[in-house]
Amino acid sequence: MIHPTRFRTTADEPGHRLLVLAICCVSAAVVVMDISIVNVALPSIRRDLHASVSGLQWTVDAYTLVLAAFLVPAGSTADRVGRRRVFQIGLAAFGIGSLLCGLAPSVGWLVAARVVQAVGGTMLNPVAMAIVATAFPEPADRARAIGVFGATTGLALALGPVLGGLLVDGFGWHAVFWVNVPVVAAAIGCAALFVPESRAPRPRRFDPAGQALVVVVLGCVVYAVIESRRLGWTSPVILGLLVVAALGVLGVLRHEPRRTDPLLELRLFRSVPFGSAILMTFFALCGFGAFLFVTTLYLQEVRGMSALAAGLCLLPGCACCRSGR
Repeated sequence: MIHPTRFRTTADEPGHRLLVLAICCVSAAVVVMDISIVNVALPSIRRDLHASVSGLQWTVDAYTLVLAAFLVPAGSTADRVGRRRVFQIGLAAFGIGSLLCGLAPSVGWLVAARVVQAVGGTMLNPVAMAIVATAFPEPADRARAIGVFGATTGLALALGPVLGGLLVDGFGWHAVFWVNVPVVAAAIGCAALFVPESRAPRPRRFDPAGQALVVVVLGCVVYAVIESRRLGWTSPVILGLLVVAALGVLGVLRHEPRRTDPLLELRLFRSVPFGSAILMTFFALCGFGAFLFVTTLYLQEVRGMSALAAGLCLLPGCACCRSGR
């Protein structure tokens, strides 16, 4: 048997570093693309699985919710136990989740599989960025590599609806998930052969209380927004969730400043440019997600367009969102 390390070249060789960059870009691209590629498949999923509108919302939002909630701890875990190891585990989880999504017999199983998929995704984007930064130690080279990494993920998000439309029209909605499986399988093998292992000199400490508070806040808010259509904003359940979310925010504000390595560095938000940028990005992404969800259903179920035609109509909006225009 030939040991994988025999294929690895020296980390200082330009070709090797570019190969590492390519592996990380492809892996991150499939994670980001799954934010938008699934939207064009929603009408087909609704017909096939007899899903409600809230079920479709959970299909989309369960993925983004888990990604948002666990990105930071996934990155700190990789810094501690090894970035390549966590990267490969994330690829495997993402691939298994994608396979299960395509096999889901009901919308409940689909949402659960999307959670598995997102758990893998949390181990890919931040870890891939750290691997790229480690592979390019020179500041100028690192800046260019990070620029390529960001451009690739942005392009993946913009092209997601078009690729999703092609797959849905040609093979059915299951294909938008199954297409990830061979990609991540190849990435796992390439990572084993070419990506060097690395760790942070001083990994951040875990913040379980802060992580729990963030999950509670995000989960309560998302559940309240999605289920408010069915229960009503004045429902005791919705009002209770919003109260719990508000208490969670207060808990974050009280707990995080006391931590040596906080999950959220609240001092950064004292900067007006930083806080304004985060706020504008938050509203932009919320609007973009709502636009994708509603417009996809409208174009296919009201206007009668095919999935590919709907994806092409969404392309300018996705491109403008990623370019910041």
